Amino acid sequence: MGIPEPSTPAGRAGLAALLADPRSAVVALDFDGTLAPIVADPGSARADPAAVAALEALAPHLGAVVVVTGRPAAVAVEYGGFAGLERFTVLGQYGAERWEAGELSSPPPPPGVAAARALLPAVLAESGAWIEDKGRALAVHTRRTADPQRVLEQLRAPLEQLAEQAGLMVEPGRYVLELRPPGVDKGGALTAFLAERPRGAVLYAGDDLGDLPAYAALERRRTEGHPALLVCSSATTGEAQVTELADRADLLVPGPAGVAALLEALAAQL
Repeated sequence: MGIPEPSTPAGRAGLAALLADPRSAVVALDFDGTLAPIVADPGSARADPAAVAALEALAPHLGAVVVVTGRPAAVAVEYGGFAGLERFTVLGQYGAERWEAGELSSPPPPPGVAAARALLPAVLAESGAWIEDKGRALAVHTRRTADPQRVLEQLRAPLEQLAEQAGLMVEPGRYVLELRPPGVDKGGALTAFLAERPRGAVLYAGDDLGDLPAYAALERRRTEGHPALLVCSSATTGEAQVTELADRADLLVPGPAGVAALLEALAAQL
């Protein structure tokens, strides 16, 4: 299978630049919904084995591969099976944590997270929602409830109020509201990582609203003359399509299996 053609001129230029000079290029990827299928229990998420195999083949030809995720970095490494990959970095907790070559750097969480952790159970009582504790952030999931979207909307206002009291912000996603420190997002994490490297082409693949800041960061790089390819891992089941992300993407692929196929095609070409 060949590499699918991006639908935009900017995307085609980004792909061409990556293929022309892979050693200065970076492939950046979200984890959940991009490398790993979305599942009801985030603790059961695992990267698509085909994607991991493709990254193992692809990474030696690139400047770097980086996973940018809201998960703790060590969890992403474990669930992804990334420990043995070359030229590979995981930026966890939106860049607050960094795993590279088996070494993990992780500062202590801000105090507002502990305050929110203590108050959340009372806010969520009888809602059916549950908490995924990420250490530096708290994700409230409604996916398992009878009406996930309705419960999400009911919780939005009280969670925003709680977040304000704790000095946090609320980041929405597909059937999830995440409370985390303000000023921390995938765009900032990716920008800081790219600042360490030559100004080569960047491919970024994501699937949800939390990936929009990374898209925005690469769109700004494009205005400075640095090529990028924006990939959307689009919904393939009953999940709602994240229209805003899909509309800004250069290339849509069918979920994590499509991301894996894209990575395999890139590895074969290089």
